[in-house]
Amino acid sequence: MKKLLLIGLAALAPVALFANSEGAETDIIQRTVNFIIFAGILWYLLADKIKAYFAGRTASIQAELDKVQDSLKASQDKVEEANKKLEEAKALATEIVDGAKADVDSVKKRVSDAVDAEIANLEKTFDERIKVETSKTKRQIVSEVLDELLSSENVSLTQDELANIVLKKVA
Repeated sequence: MKKLLLIGLAALAPVALFANSEGAETDIIQRTVNFIIFAGILWYLLADKIKAYFAGRTASIQAELDKVQDSLKASQDKVEEANKKLEEAKALATEIVDGAKADVDSVKKRVSDAVDAEIANLEKTFDERIKVETSKTKRQIVSEVLDELLSSENVSLTQDELANIVLKKVA
């Protein structure tokens, strides 16, 4: 009701103000006052609709902004999760590399030990074969020398002397 009364007074005010004026001198003032009254009436009639439009527009912009911020937060969460997974993968890769290095060292040690044992075994076998061959060669040479001495007529040995030589050799 107050708004209607104010509009009525605003409409009557220019009539009362300009009742005495004549012509062109105040034409600009009348037009200005009429424009202000027109703008006031438009404002009165359209203000609620304009406010509602801008409030709705503000709400829709806010809703879009909230949606974008939610998607931004979701993206940031995904990036953080991906970074965590990357760090976990790096740690796992480091563990795997360390484990592989330890396995390589273990295999190297086992192979080295096996090779060393094989070399020692081969050396032992070689030494034993040398002893056997040396012993065999000595026997063969002794046998040949004895055969030659015994078959030769230059050396005459009796049975007692041969028995003494054999006993000395055996002892």
